[in-house]
Amino acid sequence: MKQLQKRILSDGKILAGNVIKVDGFINHQLDIPLINEMGKEFLCRFSDVKIDKILTIEASGIAIAAITAQYFNVPVVFAKKTEGITTSIDVYASNVHSFTKDKTSRIQVSKQFIKEGENILIIDDFLANAQAVLGLLDIITQGGAHCVGVGIVIEKGFQEGGRILKERGLNLQSLVVIDAIKDGKFTFR
Repeated sequence: MKQLQKRILSDGKILAGNVIKVDGFINHQLDIPLINEMGKEFLCRFSDVKIDKILTIEASGIAIAAITAQYFNVPVVFAKKTEGITTSIDVYASNVHSFTKDKTSRIQVSKQFIKEGENILIIDDFLANAQAVLGLLDIITQGGAHCVGVGIVIEKGFQEGGRILKERGLNLQSLVVIDAIKDGKFTFR
């Protein structure tokens, strides 16, 4: 997606440890017209798949998933990282290690929102080591549902996440794949 590549080049930053900072348009401040185009692109890439729900993980994936869901006319479910006073004890849960935060979190989805036999599309902002997606896949499996695809905004192609998901036979569609970061510059696939 050329529009997204241009935005990464103009506003993306590279932090220590090859952490990519895109908080000016995806992770903190949201560029809604750009995210709207991402939603349309995900619709094109998954137009041949029956989708009952979109699943993401809080927090950065929610806006992208919500805008994408309007094109599929399906609800969005997001895995929560924290328990609140209204959190049900009847949940599907999995542990997920965050690459950028170097922290493991227990994610959970109420059992009422994942039903046996449903076709679920995972949408998330980044793919690095696939830990978030693997946690969401675990929840989908626990619920007896089917993952029909994984839509990622930015894949770090120089990390193992894409390979892991493809080896599992998943339909992985990344809008942008960054193959390398060298001398402060991005190289796109």
